[in-house]
Amino acid sequence: MRTVCQVCMHHCSLEPGQRGLCRARKNEDGKIICENYGRITSLALDAIEKKPLKMFHPGSRILSVGSYGCNLRCVFCQNHEISMADFNTVETVYISPEALVDKALACKASGNIGVAFTYNEPLIGWEYIRDTGALIKKVGMKNVLVTNGTASIETLEEIFPLTDAMNIDLKGFTESYYRELGGDLETVKEFILRAAAGCHVELTTLIVPGKNDTVLEMEEKAKWIASVEAAVGKKIPLHITRFFPRYHMTDREATEVEKVYGLAETARKYLEYVFVGNC
Repeated sequence: MRTVCQVCMHHCSLEPGQRGLCRARKNEDGKIICENYGRITSLALDAIEKKPLKMFHPGSRILSVGSYGCNLRCVFCQNHEISMADFNTVETVYISPEALVDKALACKASGNIGVAFTYNEPLIGWEYIRDTGALIKKVGMKNVLVTNGTASIETLEEIFPLTDAMNIDLKGFTESYYRELGGDLETVKEFILRAAAGCHVELTTLIVPGKNDTVLEMEEKAKWIASVEAAVGKKIPLHITRFFPRYHMTDREATEVEKVYGLAETARKYLEYVFVGNC
């Protein structure tokens, strides 16, 4: 029986045995399952600032975990080896929610405050976040989500009560650019507004030459973020980061440092907390 996946804006209609665009969700006997549940490709104890989160427990560390798959197709993806992979093309190790919590607790002596679901797009495997996150909260630690923000609000609500902080990619501020990446700007804006209403949120934009690097676009984006701040009553940090040629986008140079700093100054006309990265 053909079944529609409701996790993100793609609403993949899948035949039995077929995987969705994300490569991680599958129709199994008429039911959409999370095929990458607990299938871990990456595990590292990172500085919280690498997520990047500048204003959430600064100076701490967090156990970062990733699986495989993504529901976008960014041609510059820095983690394409796992984000564009599926169960048959990448090596994984199964780590149960209980085992991951044990690892997080074992790292407390090294400054660990919890678990960050990151590296690939974590929300395509939201069930693992839900199950692990509940256990993380029980032991008094923090849950962090690093996401592209293209999941449905219904998916967000499944893990929202367990989430302490998010970094959300706001990849650009035009529908045409989001379409190039296989996404939808309005979906991301709705996601950000809901997320910021309930937990600590920081945003990140990678500045890609010729794609999202105009002053006008940055002004429109910063004004919109400021409107979200007004709606939720909190300040939202924006990270503006420098592009380097990666994956299928090696046809242009790295973003000029002066361009990144200039766009940061533009954003600071409207936002209090603007940070520059990769410069």
